[in-house]
Amino acid sequence: MRDWIRRRLPTEETLKAHPGLRWLGPLLRRPWLWQLSRRRVAIGAGIGVFFGFLIPVLQIAGAALFALVLRANLPVAAFATLVSNPFTLAPIGVAAYHVGAAILGEAVEPGATQALAGAVDAADGGAGEEPGWIERAKAIGKPLFVGLAVFAVVGGIGTWALVHVAWTVGVWLKRRRRRRRCDAGAQAPDR
Repeated sequence: MRDWIRRRLPTEETLKAHPGLRWLGPLLRRPWLWQLSRRRVAIGAGIGVFFGFLIPVLQIAGAALFALVLRANLPVAAFATLVSNPFTLAPIGVAAYHVGAAILGEAVEPGATQALAGAVDAADGGAGEEPGWIERAKAIGKPLFVGLAVFAVVGGIGTWALVHVAWTVGVWLKRRRRRRRCDAGAQAPDR
């Protein structure tokens, strides 16, 4: 598991040079921020997904700060924030709006999902449009933010649990293969 994760994560130097993380300076020298253990990777993934869903901007900075506080793996936390990216932002926003409206017991407005998708498109490339994407998101209001909060909490906890289970299964399979090889070597006839 460690080798697979190590190949896919950014290096320590890459993260130290990232403009959003430079403000952490000497705090990035903590060895436990880079340690690949089940506990630290699981917490880092959960933190990253939480901030990936919750905050549309400065996700990596928020995840890095909480990775420092909770002693999680920093590269995993930074990488997991990519759960929301320009391709997934609109579907996540629309789904969060529907979930938030259902939780609050509000009716889904027919034009709200189009306004939300338009707000995301304006944030991606449409500078200078009136009203701005923040105003459009405020007009959609509470259901969107409640839905994002629910996605963040459920996604963070679910990711934490999924990493724990995947890591445990990976270790179990590796031990099983090793045991089979040992048993096959012990049963081989001597010539």
